[in-house]
Amino acid sequence: MLLTTLFSLPTTMALDVDDEGRMLVLYDGTGTRQVNEVAPDGSWRALTDLGDTCRGARFVPGSSRVVIEHDTGGDERGQLSMLDLEEPGLPTLTPLVHDSEYIHHLVDARAGRVLYTTNRRNGVDFDLVARDLATGRETVLYDKGGWVMGVNPSPDDKWVVLAKASTPANSMQLLLVETSSRTITELTPEDAHNDQGAVAWLPDSSAFLVSTNADRDRMALRRYDVVDAAWSDVLVDDARDLAGWPSPDGEHLLVAVLEDGEVALALHRLEDGSLVAPLDLPAGGVAALSMATPDPIWSSDGSFAAITYNSPVTPPTVYRFVPGGELAAVRPVEVPVELNHPESLRVPSFDGEQVPVFVFRPTAADLGSTVVHVHGGPEGAALRMWSPIISALAGEGHTVIVPNVRGSAGYGKRWYTLDDRQLRLDSVKDLAAINAWLPTIGGDPKRAALWGGSYGGYMVLAGVAFQPDLWAAGVDIVGIASLVTFLENTSDYRRTMREREYGYLATEREFLESASPLSRVDDIRAPLFVIHGANDPRVPLSEAEQITEALTKRGVPCQLLVYPDEGHGLAKLKNRLDAYPQAFSFLREHLIP
Repeated sequence: MLLTTLFSLPTTMALDVDDEGRMLVLYDGTGTRQVNEVAPDGSWRALTDLGDTCRGARFVPGSSRVVIEHDTGGDERGQLSMLDLEEPGLPTLTPLVHDSEYIHHLVDARAGRVLYTTNRRNGVDFDLVARDLATGRETVLYDKGGWVMGVNPSPDDKWVVLAKASTPANSMQLLLVETSSRTITELTPEDAHNDQGAVAWLPDSSAFLVSTNADRDRMALRRYDVVDAAWSDVLVDDARDLAGWPSPDGEHLLVAVLEDGEVALALHRLEDGSLVAPLDLPAGGVAALSMATPDPIWSSDGSFAAITYNSPVTPPTVYRFVPGGELAAVRPVEVPVELNHPESLRVPSFDGEQVPVFVFRPTAADLGSTVVHVHGGPEGAALRMWSPIISALAGEGHTVIVPNVRGSAGYGKRWYTLDDRQLRLDSVKDLAAINAWLPTIGGDPKRAALWGGSYGGYMVLAGVAFQPDLWAAGVDIVGIASLVTFLENTSDYRRTMREREYGYLATEREFLESASPLSRVDDIRAPLFVIHGANDPRVPLSEAEQITEALTKRGVPCQLLVYPDEGHGLAKLKNRLDAYPQAFSFLREHLIP
């Protein structure tokens, strides 16, 4: 079937580039994402063959070694190992930093040392650690608390910029750490409603660029000069989000522009920010500004950049971009079927707000049915990205609606704050507005289903619970059934950050219970198909188990699939090819007369 064909197409994602022009990429042609080396001549070599997914890798400069981050069964507790490229065949992985109880996230590799973050001190806060590869001695560079989610060391290693989750929802605080003294400078207030994106240092370590919406609605590209301790604007667009990555030779600046789910890249002059030329990537896709798509990675001499691009019709593919020269896919993938880009429309909601939606028309005989595919987050975004599920649903004959309900990123700070805390159910009301709008595009509101993962799974359950007359079926993947039990049972390090978005157990428990689908379980009539990983560190398996048990007792059809070797979603091809065809059959059963 089409779903099997699309899921079986291999994807590549860029991880690192070394001084010789070699690349490290993640490649999933074996069924899980593994690290591969791509030589300057284009030849490939597999470096890992683990039963689980690899999460990252870096070359160690001045050596033949590579450091790898990997986890077990999707538990997201990253462990660090080393391999030697001079070893013939498949190199042996040697443990570097291993403790299966805690997370070790690879930040970077410098000559003779590795930087990583870890929550091993107390299971909650993340420290920044530098490990000397010759002696094994470790130096803690930051241990002042919080979830450190981004780390960017300066080229001269004198400074590190930390992005730490701060008090308001979807906000990050920037800290500057002087590595020799460990002196910390707060670059933005801890309580400010600022989101901070990609950080990139200038080659001489005098300043860095950051994508930020501090004091504005959209993400602008700003500069911080270390000596002067001064901020200045580099590029600002009041209607679109921006980010940028300077080349190490000081000549160029790659600029990403996000507009309505599409990310375009252009080459600018670093000196004055002026445009050189847009990159000739296929239109209608994503090349940065997404957790699912790595940032561009420059070679050390600035001669080329490794760019990961994907679109609704193109699997994630690494391109090699030479300024003023070629832009070529490292390993092109032929998509053997005709796929469509979506239409971009707006849906009027209950309060006059306009909900952005992407509409994927059926590529097979139109069945007259609709699947509303809701992204996770909640402060995530639906982008114009590769999705075998969405394309295969359209290939089945369903119309697929992909909304960016209020609370979604990519449409400004005002939009993503409209579902915070007590406003949570306003985003669910957007689903009802979409259902009511379906006849305007030829859809039948009575033959519409919800599909979503993670927070999207919460939206599926909330839709069928709070709007029981509207939805014919739901597919819930690693979703939240109760905001209370979710916050009580999620990983300790995640609870504080999630409470700032949903509400605090100590003070807002009554509201959290009222906004939980489980509190309205007796109203649910739509059949459900539920998928969960047993090792999920974000949304515990108990969320799936309790909604399934409650519906089964009431005689509402509810099927639960649990995968013992998965975490927050299905990472392994074999499990995807088991679960998703069953979910498609479920939808056919309940949407097609």
